[in-house]
Amino acid sequence: MNSSNSHQRTIGGGVQHVLDYLKRMHSESPAFFYAIQGDTEHSNGNIFWADGNARMNYNYFGDTVKLDTSYRKNGFRVPFVTFTGLNHHGQPILFGCALLFDESETSFIWLLQTWLQAMSARHPLSITTDADRHIQMAVSQVLPETRHRLCKWSIIRETKEKLSHIYQIHPTFEIEFNKCINEADTVEEFESQWGSLVLRYYLMDNDWLQSMYNARHHWVPIYLRDTFFGESFYGEDSDAMNSFFDGILSASTTIQLLTKLYEKGITSWHEKELKADFDTNNSTPILKTPSPMEKQAANLYTRRIFMKFQAELVETLANPATKIAESGTTTTYRVSKFGEEHKAHTVRFNDLEMKANCSCLMFEFSGIICRHVLSVFRAKNVLTLPSQYILKRWTRDAKISGGVTPDESALELPNSAQESLTVRYNNLRREAIKFVEEDMHAGDENQVAPTDSLVRFLAAQKNEKEKRIHELTAELDSINQRCEVYRSNLLAVLKDMEEQKLKLSVKVQNARLSLKE
Repeated sequence: MNSSNSHQRTIGGGVQHVLDYLKRMHSESPAFFYAIQGDTEHSNGNIFWADGNARMNYNYFGDTVKLDTSYRKNGFRVPFVTFTGLNHHGQPILFGCALLFDESETSFIWLLQTWLQAMSARHPLSITTDADRHIQMAVSQVLPETRHRLCKWSIIRETKEKLSHIYQIHPTFEIEFNKCINEADTVEEFESQWGSLVLRYYLMDNDWLQSMYNARHHWVPIYLRDTFFGESFYGEDSDAMNSFFDGILSASTTIQLLTKLYEKGITSWHEKELKADFDTNNSTPILKTPSPMEKQAANLYTRRIFMKFQAELVETLANPATKIAESGTTTTYRVSKFGEEHKAHTVRFNDLEMKANCSCLMFEFSGIICRHVLSVFRAKNVLTLPSQYILKRWTRDAKISGGVTPDESALELPNSAQESLTVRYNNLRREAIKFVEEDMHAGDENQVAPTDSLVRFLAAQKNEKEKRIHELTAELDSINQRCEVYRSNLLAVLKDMEEQKLKLSVKVQNARLSLKE
């Protein structure tokens, strides 16, 4: 296991710039959360923050989380840590950030506890972190019920460093090692391949590989498929949640530039989410089967998730289900691809509950139903997806909760979330009374009636509202312009597709005529 030593990092006066930014953001929006641990005057106090959108998004997509501390291995000047997840389009979203100047177990415990406080104490189903002893101890203490996965890709990278001599001497080792990790369909298959690999390359006494094998239940995919991690299909790059600030922050980024680049990253991904929403809601995907289930899924899922479901549905044509046992209301099927019967999966289907369980555990792992279950549904003439197999977090309505979208007042803010609107009202009321009282005691010199002061106050409030309306209108116009651009691009693509389809039809017709001749 990689064990990072506790040490202090110093950065200079830029920390105060960050603190000033956080204070300003909190004053502008009570939903903006931040907290400080330690001594910021000497630039080594840990800092955490999460804006209102991050906290709101966690309500919808907080089932799986990635704690990214890769700044350490990537040589970043700024110790920037992020909590990220995946939205309903499979895009990375932010759940909070931190500057972690101290990397002790105590610091990670504070970080997780503070983040959990900002997220209304709601624990995720799963969390992925680097293989660090201090982080592992902190997670076990703060999130004892959360399934903890170690980042597979960081372990593979470190394995390449630790066994560099093996990689150089035996070019085939990397291919076999990655295949063993990523492509094993059963625990038995993994164990067999791992044992063969170790023997073939004489690595029985290698301490690093042995420690990785001992920790296999925490990072090898086959041992983790019974828990939701949001990965949509086998082989997908599970490092996706790492990439929120990729291309924006770099090893040379200074703390003085951090807040500006942080906002750039937020804006960039917000625009990408808007585009994905627009594409989902304003275009119709091409269906590949006459199945009512495919049409149902096209109307329910976001575009990217539907494409993954559609791929599984199409694969049912090559993966027939064969009944092998029946007991009461439960029927057991064997499902495999033609010519690959040795890789068959077992599906148990309950007719009464319309419930199916597959040995591949794809639905449990990704939230998208697998080809094996879909093949059984086809055999049982199940024409539409049962509700228990439609994970809301992947649908168009992922951000709708009972018809009401949670607003800022529903968040558990540090200074009492449920009272935020009342506090604003009371502040406004006190300010109005203050205007009146000041004029009442101003004496005859001013000769201004209390009602006149109130009128002035209300006029100022009206001007402020009109200014805000103007800003929102300008923002709406900007969004509409972007949407129009997206629409034009989409129409151009569709037109091009139709032209290609026509050309292909002509070619097919000509081919048929030539065959007849």
